[in-house]
Order: sequence, then C-alpha cells, then structure tokens
Amino acid sequence: MLNVIDYVPGGTVLHRLNPVTKLALAAAIIIATVLADGYAALIGLLLLTLVLGIYAGSGSRLLSLLKVLVPVAVLMLVLQLAFVRRGEVIALFITTDGLVSGTKACLRLLSVALPLVLVLTVTKTTDLANACVEKLHIPYKYAFTFTTALRFVPVFTQEMNAIMEAQTARGVEFDTKNPVKKLLLMLPVCVPLLVTSVGKTDATALAAEQRGFYLRTRESSYRRYPFRARDVVAGVLCILLIAAGAVL
Repeated sequence: MLNVIDYVPGGTVLHRLNPVTKLALAAAIIIATVLADGYAALIGLLLLTLVLGIYAGSGSRLLSLLKVLVPVAVLMLVLQLAFVRRGEVIALFITTDGLVSGTKACLRLLSVALPLVLVLTVTKTTDLANACVEKLHIPYKYAFTFTTALRFVPVFTQEMNAIMEAQTARGVEFDTKNPVKKLLLMLPVCVPLLVTSVGKTDATALAAEQRGFYLRTRESSYRRYPFRARDVVAGVLCILLIAAGAVL
C-alpha cells in the first residue's frame, strides 16, 4: 500500500536537486506563506506547490493529502468565524474580519502542510539524512531518528488497519458517523498498536547498534552531495519567494 510520503522515482529537475536545496525550497514556500497577507499570494503559493507536485509526478499524493486537510481547514474557519467578533456583521455570527482571518488561516494551513510532503516524495530518506549530515552538520543520530520515524509511518498505518480489521471481524463497527463513538472505539485499538510499536522500535534500535550505529560519522558516508548550478538557481528562487511573500 502506497503512503503519501513514499518516494516517487523520476528524472525531473526537482528530483535532481540537492536534498538540502529541496528542504530550502520547502522552507522558502512555508516562510513566504507565513509572511504573505494577500489572497493572491496565498493562493499562488498553494498552486505553486501543486504545480511542482504535478511536474514531479506526485500530484496525486498532494491532492489526497489536500482532501484530508480540507475538513480541518473548514473547522478552523468555523472557529475563526465564531470567536472573531471584530468588523461588520454579515449574517448571524459571521463578521467581515472573522471571514477574512478565517479564510487566510485556512489557506495558510493548506500551503504550509504540502511543501514538506512534496520534498519527501521526490527525495529518498537515506539521501535526505546523509545530505543533512554532510551539508548542515546535523548529528547523524538525529537524522537517523527523523528518517526512521518517517519509515515507521506506513508500517504503523498497516498495523492499525490490521488491528481494525481484526476488531471488525469480531463485530466492532468502526464505520459509525458519530465522532464521539468512533473516538471511544479507537482508544482501545491504540493499546495493541502501542505494544507493537514499542517492540518494533526496540528491535530497530538493537539492529542499529549491532551494525555499528554509534561509529557513524559525517565522513563515513560513501556518497557525497555537491551543490551544482541548478541548486544555486533554486536558492535564488527561494530568496525571491520569501521576498515576494513579505511584499505581497
């Protein structure tokens, strides 16, 4: 089963960028989103991420994530409309300031969540960890912890699905539309998932220690990640994105 953050092979320019440059691009889009205040800039940054995802072949992953985030964004909009009382009243409890702040918060939520997922779909986790260790001088144990956590996401998802299928075979109805009831049904499922995750984590730690995990240094990597001309161009574009977000 494919996961949203699984690597999508390809030969695009985005795939060939240095992993650190890809992180810088994602950070630039996020920073520009936080700095931007106009609707045109917020929508433009969101569309930019989607266009890059389609170009890299991971557009379907971003769209599937977008479908999951839309209900959260709608909930955020409702909360903003309920608690922001400034401005003129449009209808019922909806005010002009509440509508503006709520819609901008929704756009920011969607725009901030997608860039990092885009980077993960066009970069192998091993390359991402090794490049961060080499170029950013991040300790290898921190990079290893981050990439291992990413690898465990689909594993735990499959474990959760297996547990839910076993409970469904015993007569538990997880397809209820009542959110409170569904939450109460999900809580007991978390216990076997926690036990399984602890076991897998312990086994992974033992395997890493037996393979000399603590002997790994920045110089011990067999592969190097030099910056090329396309990385310089991408860095300039990152600066321009941040500047445009601050202005717009």
